[in-house]
Amino acid sequence: MSNPQQLRYSKEHEWLSVAEDGVSTVGITEFAANALGDVVYAQLPEVGDTVTAGESCGELESTKSVSDLYAPVTGEVTEINEDVVNDPSLVNSAPFEGGWLFKVRVTDEPEDLLSADEYTAFSAG
Repeated sequence: MSNPQQLRYSKEHEWLSVAEDGVSTVGITEFAANALGDVVYAQLPEVGDTVTAGESCGELESTKSVSDLYAPVTGEVTEINEDVVNDPSLVNSAPFEGGWLFKVRVTDEPEDLLSADEYTAFSAG
């Protein structure tokens, strides 16, 4: 399993792209997708919602369980991935590409986000 170097990661297994014009993309990691099993339903935050770093902002339901989705940063949701809403299996098949979940205009970023190498060590631990 390879975690893209250009992303940052939360200890709740979400990834965050580097902000472009203040907006970052959020998804879950391949590690989390594999642990969840086949994702069959995605409840994502709505466009315009404010999400808060470390707090639940949605759910992913799989054939194994239901898991909270945590916001890795604080900000306003600017877009959700309708493709994932329509085909939640994208979270499993392409967690770092087509399986992204939402975009957020970042207003606050916690200091404890991990680099790819730090996240790999954390998830192996």
